[in-house]
Amino acid sequence: MSIRILSPDEAHARQQAGALLVDVRAPHERALGMVEGARGIVREDLQTDPATHIADLDTEVLLVCQRGARSLQVALFLEARGYRNLSSVEGGTDAWDAAGLPMQRADVDADFSERYSRHLRLPDVGLQGQKALEAARVLLVGAGGLGSPAAYYLAAAGIGTLRIADDDVVDRSNLQRQILHTEARIGTPKVESAAIALAALNPRTTIEAIRERITSDNVERLLDGIDVVVDGADNFPARYLLNDACVKLGKPLVYGAVHRFEGQVSVFDAGRHRGVAPCYRCLFPEPPPPESAPNCAEAGVLGVLPGVIGLLQATEAIKLLLGIGGPLRGRLLQFDALAMRFRETRLSPDPQCPVCAPDRAFPGYVDYAAFCAGGEV
Repeated sequence: MSIRILSPDEAHARQQAGALLVDVRAPHERALGMVEGARGIVREDLQTDPATHIADLDTEVLLVCQRGARSLQVALFLEARGYRNLSSVEGGTDAWDAAGLPMQRADVDADFSERYSRHLRLPDVGLQGQKALEAARVLLVGAGGLGSPAAYYLAAAGIGTLRIADDDVVDRSNLQRQILHTEARIGTPKVESAAIALAALNPRTTIEAIRERITSDNVERLLDGIDVVVDGADNFPARYLLNDACVKLGKPLVYGAVHRFEGQVSVFDAGRHRGVAPCYRCLFPEPPPPESAPNCAEAGVLGVLPGVIGLLQATEAIKLLLGIGGPLRGRLLQFDALAMRFRETRLSPDPQCPVCAPDRAFPGYVDYAAFCAGGEV
């Protein structure tokens, strides 16, 4: 093998002398930083048609990747194609950067690059996706069992603005599952406690703490400017109200619910996909009677269960914001913690749905408390 393995200092000297330095990493990797003056040519493109990128077989070519393995493989490939003056940079850009040699970086600060480096390495996220997350605005209704894990991971992921609405205060009984809160903050409004915890995790995320119970009077104000809504509510009136408002305003709603040892998650996006995606009312046209659907305080809940469901909700919200993967639109994912089993049920839009049926005008908000109590509205 005639390929030379050069240290970063040696490679820099050869580059200064006129050698062509080629970074063979993918664009999302180069967004983390690349050698100053290097040409970015994705490995696959270079191997598909080397002559298009490097016409002269005698050109002195220095190849670099993240740590040195891929660049050596590309050098071996080019050698087999007749190129005669090849070198690979030992340790790649990691070693180059560590040696203090010149680097060029994307227009982001050091905290951004370091904090989100694992996202930036993902082709489906990368710099563009991470900036999209930083520009995103998410409404989280409820800072309790579901809202706690969802909020933690949305803030950690780099959501730019997280608006949290809850009118409750921290109680000792919450601490078994509502991990945003601590013993020291018992009696503190949950939205204030959440803001303290999330600011400590990621100060780049703006927390809008709104100590209000969601109602027909404030729901549209709470949804103003929001990209995705995460339902962490623990009562049926809030769920139906959120659904109706999201259909009217065309906002995707990430639904979650827990009961004892079971939970479920879905994405209701009928406001943007009329007649194609269902809404919450398509699944539950009417709420169950109160005696058959007790809340956590009445029926109890396994402490870790909201963690599982809340994390799934955060995952769906991030996918929606990035436009990647297959969201749980038209699917209900059910989780049985005791059996450790997931089950998926397909959901279809109800063509007679009073809220989301195609060409049906929005019927207006109703008295959701009376509706969920079985009263006439």
